[in-house]
Amino acid sequence: MLALKGVAMGIAEVIPGVSGGTIAFISGIYEELLDTIKKVLGPEAWLTLRQEGPAAGWKKANGNFLVFLLGGMAMGLGFGVFAVVHLMENYPVLLWAFFFGLIIASAIFVARQVGRWHIAEAIALIVGTVAAYLFTIASPAEGNTALWFVLVSGMIAISAMILPGISGSFMLLLMGMYTYIIPTLKNAIQTLAPESLVVLGAFGIGCLIGLATFSRVLSWAFRHYHNPTMALLTGFMIGSLNKIWPWRKPVLGLTEEGELVNIQAGMMVDKIIKEVNLLPDQYAAEVGHNFLPGALLAMAAGFIIVFALERMDKR
Repeated sequence: MLALKGVAMGIAEVIPGVSGGTIAFISGIYEELLDTIKKVLGPEAWLTLRQEGPAAGWKKANGNFLVFLLGGMAMGLGFGVFAVVHLMENYPVLLWAFFFGLIIASAIFVARQVGRWHIAEAIALIVGTVAAYLFTIASPAEGNTALWFVLVSGMIAISAMILPGISGSFMLLLMGMYTYIIPTLKNAIQTLAPESLVVLGAFGIGCLIGLATFSRVLSWAFRHYHNPTMALLTGFMIGSLNKIWPWRKPVLGLTEEGELVNIQAGMMVDKIIKEVNLLPDQYAAEVGHNFLPGALLAMAAGFIIVFALERMDKR
């Protein structure tokens, strides 16, 4: 069961809507996961290993828990990378509609974890919503591919992964790095290309740094400011829905020669830099079909999945 929870967490981390932290939260392993991360990446487990031997160190680090959970997550990530890339290339509107429903449900789920709503929680909700919305309209659709930014992306994505509500992939999407990191990860697995492995290495180092620092910050915030923290996360997801709107049109792109161009109908570019949101009817006028019935079904499916998981765990 722990491995299956890991598979669900791994798949969730590829989808910019449900986080692995949410899966851990509703499946009852969140506190144990956070405590284990702190011990493994802090001095506690290593001091025990040095002073009392491997068996005691393994027990202190909660080794069995980590092996089954991380093994399941690796399988889930592998499946998710290939499945999501395929769907993104062939069914973009339906996929983004599914993500949209997932994010709405995740925001509701996190809001329900706020024990009480007073002025501090209301302010946190508003600040999170406004900040995320401004972030989505300011960030390009394609991020910086420099290695230092890949490392920073790893730090932020892994930090988001352990939050109950925000997905690491969702943060990559907001930073404009989702369409770069996921295909690069896929290429590294398939071909072991050196350039892809270098990017993967930088991303992995960033993940380790982020885990070592943010797990302690998060533990402190939840311990001292639980309700405002959850309200802030709720607002962040609500404001960020602008970035996941299914009907989008690319308007600015980069050619293979590095030239920045306004994208016209039928034009092929190497990278998309900026997109604008359209109404379904406007999208239909651009491409000939708005996929509205399928998109609404996909949204409903994404919405239902989050609460189905919560209900299954309670049962």
